[in-house]
Amino acid sequence: MTPAISDTTVQRALAILRIVSAFLLIQHATAKFFGFPHVAFFDNLQVLSLIGVAGVIELVGSLLLLAGLFTRPVAFVLSGELAFAYFIGHAPKGNVLSPMLNGGESAVLFCFVFLFLAAAGAGAWSVDARRAR
Repeated sequence: MTPAISDTTVQRALAILRIVSAFLLIQHATAKFFGFPHVAFFDNLQVLSLIGVAGVIELVGSLLLLAGLFTRPVAFVLSGELAFAYFIGHAPKGNVLSPMLNGGESAVLFCFVFLFLAAAGAGAWSVDARRAR
């Protein structure tokens, strides 16, 4: 018989998923606005373009997620933004059911990780958890 995983362990694992996912998404936003890491596609990006607005959502949302503040609604918005990113930016390249072939794997994965966080919450080590106490 397998021992049960404690609720504390689950909450910590959830927090690690939230923190690492937010950190990875911050890199997408900083690439768009600050050129780090450099992605040539984002050179001369206009803030009020579709990709620029997505970058603003990613920057603000990922910082809030990193802190674990308003995790559920922020993760829900980010999940939707990344679904749009997939269907607007990757699916038109073809192979809509195979993100590996259209470069959309990270958008799909982020979308579902954030959808999970919207349902599950921030986990331990978050402002949300602290406020709940």
